[in-house]
This record gives sequence, C-alpha cells and structure tokens, in this order.
Amino acid sequence: MKVKDILAAKGNRVVTIEKETGVIDAMSIFSANRIGSLLIVDKNNNILGIIGARDVLMAVVNHLETLQTMTVEMIMTTNLIVGTEDDHVDYILAVMTENRIRHIPIMNGKELKGMVSIGDVVKALLKEKDVENRYLKDYIADKYPR
Repeated sequence: MKVKDILAAKGNRVVTIEKETGVIDAMSIFSANRIGSLLIVDKNNNILGIIGARDVLMAVVNHLETLQTMTVEMIMTTNLIVGTEDDHVDYILAVMTENRIRHIPIMNGKELKGMVSIGDVVKALLKEKDVENRYLKDYIADKYPR
C-alpha cells in the first residue's frame, strides 16, 4: 500500500497557518479542527515549518510567562521530514518511528498533496492485514472454486 491510497481515503485537506499566528491561537485551531499538527506557510503558501501538540506543550512548560505573546514561528520545526505519494506505508511508518514524529507532509516537488498521521498509517496497515487475513482464511477453508 502507498501513501496515495491513504490520501485517497482520507482526503488531502491540510490546515495551515502563518508564522505570525500566536501560539494560543494555534491551540484553538488544533482544538477546532481536531488535529495534531499545523503547517506554517508564508503568503505564497510555501511551507516554512510545522508545529505539533508536543511543541505547544513544551512552550507552555518552558515559556508560560510569555506564552500570550509568543508566535508559532518561535516554536516551529523548520527542518521538515516529508514524504511522497509513491512512498510505501511501511517506509513512512519506519521514518515516523525513527524520527519520533507523528505527522508527515506529503509533497510532489514543492506542491503540498496532504498530511499523513501515525494514526492514518496504522489504520491503513491494519486494514491491509485484515484483508490478507480474510483471504488466507477463505483459502484455507477452500471457499474458492477450482
């Protein structure tokens, strides 16, 4: 299974914000959209970085007194790890696990195609295993014509 199969099932909507957005406002956007990461883009929709819920948590822990005035630019990760639509789901899972990340933007060159979460990957892998398991059970039970 490939990343494009996940995007076909879940869609390619990605919530983005600008670097001037306040951290408090970003927290509201996380909550309103029920998401775990936000891409930070410039006025031309070029990706500048990403923030996750853990980044916000660390800002609360380390900068509580100045949190009201902090922007996402101050806490975003700028060295992004990205994937492509043709990447295999197993590969994306390995990249996420190795780098301890939960979200990967999916790109085609400089064009954003979607975002994949660890939950999306696990769901896809479980579905794939369920189908394979069902096929093997039916095969063993001799349910296929000869």
